[in-house]
Amino acid sequence: MSLDPETFSQVKDTVSRFVREKLIPAEDIVEESNEVPESIIQDMRDLGLFGLSIPEEYGGLGLNMSQECEVIHELCQASLSFRSVIGTTVGIGSQGLVMTGTEEQKQEYLPRLATGEISSSFCLTEPDAGSDAASLRTVAVRDGDSYVLNGTKRFITNALRAGMLTVMARTDPDKKGASGISAFLVDPKTPGVTIAKADAKMGQRGTQTSDIIFEDVRIPASALMGEKEGQGFYTAMRVLDRGRLHLSSVSTGISERIIHEALTYASERKQFGQVIGEFQLVQAMLADSQADLFAGKAMTMDAAARFDAGEEIPMLAACCKMFTTEAAGRIADKAVQIHGGAGYMSEYKVERFYRDVRLLRLYEGTTQIQQLVIARNMLKNVGN
Repeated sequence: MSLDPETFSQVKDTVSRFVREKLIPAEDIVEESNEVPESIIQDMRDLGLFGLSIPEEYGGLGLNMSQECEVIHELCQASLSFRSVIGTTVGIGSQGLVMTGTEEQKQEYLPRLATGEISSSFCLTEPDAGSDAASLRTVAVRDGDSYVLNGTKRFITNALRAGMLTVMARTDPDKKGASGISAFLVDPKTPGVTIAKADAKMGQRGTQTSDIIFEDVRIPASALMGEKEGQGFYTAMRVLDRGRLHLSSVSTGISERIIHEALTYASERKQFGQVIGEFQLVQAMLADSQADLFAGKAMTMDAAARFDAGEEIPMLAACCKMFTTEAAGRIADKAVQIHGGAGYMSEYKVERFYRDVRLLRLYEGTTQIQQLVIARNMLKNVGN
């Protein structure tokens, strides 16, 4: 699925204009209030941003991976909090349903997700299950034509906004690993579901994450995604390639914005009678940042094209996620350094972006998890 080139060009141009005219001017409001204004969320609905990756037959734009990466790169040249509003719906919150849901489940949820009538959250992480997701303890016990959910999920993005939760729970207690995990589509208004207050975080203000507690939550058996037990963890792994490329474009988008901020400051700030951009050591930091950005964009778009061509790309997707998120950290650090003391002050946005990009190396697989994925795939292919 993809848009024709002319239509896609219009979509991309519209998003770029939206970033310049609406999102960047609202960044300070989000930082101060820790909320994305409802008027901007409505604009996102009107632009179809919630449905970027949802097939056209269900009301979405139906972008392929390459097109999604380009749009997300543009969107993330504004504060990452804006992207977070749509991120879980565009990515892991909907794609498992697209890949493995029944037709009835797709018809029930995807059209509403595509318009932004509801948004989704992906509930995998727990207090004692992060990188080792297969060790999760949330359980779903079959009881007649229902399941009863019990457990706690942690750091769930958009939980307070969500109209649908994709919940990973253990349905077979005799299977301790991934094979005993199933996925469920849960209405957050179901009795027994408690969504905690928003977490206080280091950065990305306006991005809301919360704990979700499930206490004897009774859901119909039809809420089992794909109506098959034991497929939940494997579904999560299937959507990871797409999610990692999405986050790679998040990283390159904000990196481009940070370089713009650093370059603008370096061309205006004077020391010793000249703008600091004329000093070779400042130029070196700018050059290193630009090279990191170029490399990250190139590898992400190459991997996205391979994904669209039907290739298996788990190692490449992990390479992209690892490189681009680490590069974003390097670029943000250099931007603060170029700003000098001013870079440590909240008056300048590089301080904010420095904190914001730190999260990129942690969620949806830490850098260390990406290294394991890469190395294991390398070793598996030895001699092939």
